Amino acid sequence: MRTTASVLDVRLTDPLRPTAASPQLRPLIRLTIEAGDGAIGHGEAAPLEAYDGVSVERVMTAVTAYAEVLAGEDQAREDALAACARADPLPQALAAVDLALWDLAGRRTGKPVWELLGVSDPPPVAVNATIGAVEPAAAARDAHEALLAGFRCVKLKVGTPDDRQRLAAVREAVGRQILIRVDANGAWDQLTAPERMRALARFGVELFEEPVHGAAAAEAVTRAVPESALALDESVGVDTFAHRCCDALCLKIAASGGISGLLDHARRARAVGYEVYIASTLDGPLGIAAALHAAAVIAPDRHCGLATLGRFDRRVPEALVPAGGHMRVPVGPGLGAGLLEWYESDGSSV
Repeated sequence: MRTTASVLDVRLTDPLRPTAASPQLRPLIRLTIEAGDGAIGHGEAAPLEAYDGVSVERVMTAVTAYAEVLAGEDQAREDALAACARADPLPQALAAVDLALWDLAGRRTGKPVWELLGVSDPPPVAVNATIGAVEPAAAARDAHEALLAGFRCVKLKVGTPDDRQRLAAVREAVGRQILIRVDANGAWDQLTAPERMRALARFGVELFEEPVHGAAAAEAVTRAVPESALALDESVGVDTFAHRCCDALCLKIAASGGISGLLDHARRARAVGYEVYIASTLDGPLGIAAALHAAAVIAPDRHCGLATLGRFDRRVPEALVPAGGHMRVPVGPGLGAGLLEWYESDGSSV
């Protein structure tokens, strides 16, 4: 197998937190694996250093190691992925290999990944609209537009001084026709989170996502505010699967190490009683498509945060345009048809 990787910086038109520290360019790494018979598979690594602490350079180091591991005779998908994991277990880099190997298998057989995963008729996936930490009037406008577009759940970024005003404006704009989820990205601590959550709960919050960082803190906050549902996102890790510390886990392709890792995490999460849903780390089309294929197997318990491609300055591939608050699993062999054009760029290559 032969691998090539390229780094692409894609401009964001709508940062979730519009501050000087918010990234305006989102780096993505596209990985291509070519088998000995000429079959090709495409994958994506989506590290986001401000979010997960993983740099592009770190991922490229792992990808270079994978190229050496995969060189030579073709290997079965499971064996190839395991060999890469032994060389460097970085999930964000393994995700690129896993996606490329699934895509390769689908293209070789002419089947979509969801069919390779044993699904016969994947239903559409309910998704939420995401509203950044914008001023209340803008949040209300965005929420109303989401309602008109058919979304039945919006996620608001919180952890700012005007959280109450933003939620009040959104609730007034959409009435009770729509679920409101809030995401603090760990902005609160174990002592302040219960008070903040009670203050916002009056607006009918469906779920508090990552109000605090860490499984232990989440468990303490869950005990303090049992009337509000709490999910972990950034803090999902080994310790979260030992026992249920909150209500739900938000799983992601990049952090899970690809489709294979995400399916394993979902199985382990449900085994100890969590609800499960899937979200994007501002992934490109390959990452979003992979999450949808995984969702066909997992059947998420809540709305998924996968309608994020509109935040880039590129046209969303037709197969991944949300309709009526849902996204369909892509058709076509592998991860899906019509996804690769989005990546065409003069980005640096290795």
